[in-house]
Amino acid sequence: MLECHRGAVRGRLLRSDQVRPGPGSISWRLNREMVVIAGWGRAILLQLAHPSVAAGVHQHSAFRGSLRASLRRLYSTVSAMLAITFGDADEMIDAAAGINAIHDRVRGRVDGGGVYSAHDPALQQWVHATLIESIPLVYERLVGPLTPRERDRYCAEAAIMEPLLGIPAGRLPRSAVELDAYIREMIDGGSLVVTDTSRALARALLFPPKWYLMWPAFRVVQLITIGSLPPSIRHAYGFKWRARDARALARWTKVVRLLIPLAPAIARQWPIARRAEGKGQRAKVEETGKRPGQRSEVRGARL
Repeated sequence: MLECHRGAVRGRLLRSDQVRPGPGSISWRLNREMVVIAGWGRAILLQLAHPSVAAGVHQHSAFRGSLRASLRRLYSTVSAMLAITFGDADEMIDAAAGINAIHDRVRGRVDGGGVYSAHDPALQQWVHATLIESIPLVYERLVGPLTPRERDRYCAEAAIMEPLLGIPAGRLPRSAVELDAYIREMIDGGSLVVTDTSRALARALLFPPKWYLMWPAFRVVQLITIGSLPPSIRHAYGFKWRARDARALARWTKVVRLLIPLAPAIARQWPIARRAEGKGQRAKVEETGKRPGQRSEVRGARL
């Protein structure tokens, strides 16, 4: 089955006009920073506000139960997403095939009678949108500002997920304006309903057993996640946001923003990102040594 998915992904990529982002792209710049993982909590809570997503996670995910299980699940998910961004073509295709194979099994029934499937383009669109909104938001809070053009580029580059996951072409937002309009429509249009299942999963994510053993990291994530949620979604989850919480978030933000520029690349960037950028730099050096008019295989390749 996995081999079938690899072939399907490869075929969609060959037929697609979507170009994979590479060295120098805004995707590489944002996704290489370890700290942006703090935005995943916000994205996941927005995803869980959709009853079908919550039902799928509740019925098929194994992240609940212990801190170790939560971290293992997070590691697996992050590894796949990093391979899609920074891996070579085969690593990207393998990661996408693995996600699609998992999605084959994620199907069932929502309380109340509806059915869901992880291959549903509408659900894939919502999951994708929460991530490409949350990651730049956290990057700007903890690392540095982004221009409107850079936000647009991030959306456009992230659309590589269409051929990777079999999402219909043109379904994903290509600009920040499109993304913001879609998010507002989802929040205001009644598609999102925070259920008791959503709340239980959110608590398990943010406050797993023995989370205090990793207090500094979890405290930052808890504050960023709860503080950056749209107020209506935060209220629906039952999270309180007091003035002292806002002050705590401001203090943590200031500390992290001061530390980030001082940290060496090995401490702030994912290893796979550093390796990929090293390969890109070596390829660029080799490119400059070619004879005039000689075509570069690196630059000319789509994948």
